[in-house]
Amino acid sequence: MHGEPEPGFLPRKDYEPLDPKAVADMNALSPEIAEIRQRAAEAQERLKHVSATATSQDGAVTATVNTAGALQELQFGSRADEMPRAALAAAVLATARRAQAQAAQQLTAIMAPVIGENSDAMKFLEEQIPEPEVPEETAPPAPPQPQFFDAQDDSAPPTAPPSRPARPARPAPDPTDDDDYYGGGSFLGRN
Repeated sequence: MHGEPEPGFLPRKDYEPLDPKAVADMNALSPEIAEIRQRAAEAQERLKHVSATATSQDGAVTATVNTAGALQELQFGSRADEMPRAALAAAVLATARRAQAQAAQQLTAIMAPVIGENSDAMKFLEEQIPEPEVPEETAPPAPPQPQFFDAQDDSAPPTAPPSRPARPARPAPDPTDDDDYYGGGSFLGRN
């Protein structure tokens, strides 16, 4: 077995000698490469924990999304019980979109030190993250409240409705008296 290489080794004649200048260049870049690897590892770890939470202005909806903008959690506040379904659905969408915009900002902030803020790679990343439409949140219109005004003063602020005087209690009719039982008179108009 003299002419055969040992297992795991190739004969030396199959290798081309490395260019000494290339070896020197690689050694010079070695600290930079190590730093890039370190920043990439840190970014990768931070990306695992990216999430964003947004709450609607009225507190009816709270939405949490992950790095990709996917909905992870949805909570409803007490105000949600009072909202019409269409308004609640709109609040969910608007709140989730605001959370998605926050997650996208976190993603680009994490990646900027790794790939460079103004690099082609950063521009490519930003193009891949569509800018979510974040509609302005508007509170649903409140149901109209009755307003009562004082007849004497038109400039007075609304007041509570006037109270009616209580009716006097009527005595219970005597069932033995036919006239009293039926209201004291005939429906024919007795005199």
